[in-house]
Amino acid sequence: MSLGEAFCVVCGSSDPLTSNRLCESCFRERVTLSELSATIQGVRCPKCSVVLYSGRWVSIPDEELHHGVVQQELAVDERASGLEVGIHAEPVDERNTRLNVQAVGVIDGLEFSDEHTTMLQLSNGICPSCSRRAGNYYESTVQLRSSGRRLSEDELTALRETLDSVISEMEPNPMFFINYEGAVSGGWDVVLGSKALARAWGRYLTKRYGSSTKESNTVVGRKDGEEITRLTVLYRKPAFDIGDIIHFRRADWVVAGWQKDGALLHALDRRERTGASWRDLEKSKVRARVKDHLNVDLLNRDSSGGEFLDPRDWQVRTVSLPFDDDGSNMSLRIALIGDEWVALPDVRRNPGGDADE
Repeated sequence: MSLGEAFCVVCGSSDPLTSNRLCESCFRERVTLSELSATIQGVRCPKCSVVLYSGRWVSIPDEELHHGVVQQELAVDERASGLEVGIHAEPVDERNTRLNVQAVGVIDGLEFSDEHTTMLQLSNGICPSCSRRAGNYYESTVQLRSSGRRLSEDELTALRETLDSVISEMEPNPMFFINYEGAVSGGWDVVLGSKALARAWGRYLTKRYGSSTKESNTVVGRKDGEEITRLTVLYRKPAFDIGDIIHFRRADWVVAGWQKDGALLHALDRRERTGASWRDLEKSKVRARVKDHLNVDLLNRDSSGGEFLDPRDWQVRTVSLPFDDDGSNMSLRIALIGDEWVALPDVRRNPGGDADE
């Protein structure tokens, strides 16, 4: 070593030095890429198997849980870059898993590699959701009803299935549970653990099936000087669906869609549309349901009518063509209104027309 030449402050070596004037050997002796404790404690609910992770109770795959807890517990030198962590899990029993961890990274231009072994220990703890279920806790009730009639089994099934869709689309929440559900006079009641879920479901129902919801709150106690309330959401499904033909204002209309305060209707026999409120539609009568409409192929046609085979008795029948017929179509969508088959216009092709509000 010559005068003025840089040297390691520990051993005096003139080998290439790191930024803090240590040779590689001395640097590696004094620097550790990562440290990991011998055990990692966790909590899992024995009833529903959710785990307490990052301060929240969540349902999470084992592999994701292992990577998550290791990243939280692994202490890494702040100067490290390009860090990569590999984990091999070895289940010991239902509550203990051995995790073999390898960490690779670069510090001051030198590559480091560490290996650790830790035991993930999951103790039992009841999550808030299961605790509240056991205590018969609930915050809201959604009442499924219909306007002026009883809901059919198919309608109840379809309405109830939408709750699963709403829950799957929302951010996971342990309070999104069903306390109780069952048939009641005229419909179906679902008792839920969350007011937010009840309101979200009500909005989904009105958007998909029309009508509106009514909310009411009942005071059940007080806590910390504030009232504790339970929410009731009443949803009344319209007596008709999109595509149904209804009799309204002395004429027949096709239900074409939902509006904020009612339904959008297209005239059956002319190019006209109108909007009607739910109150106005209470006295309407369903003439033909969309599920009973048929698509038929014409045997013959002229400018005003077409012949087809009646599926009831396979006799040839004649039906007047709809007002929007293009003169060449050899298939029609028909509905039985009373005892007469009626050809239906394609309301999707006829958005225009005068609106009789």
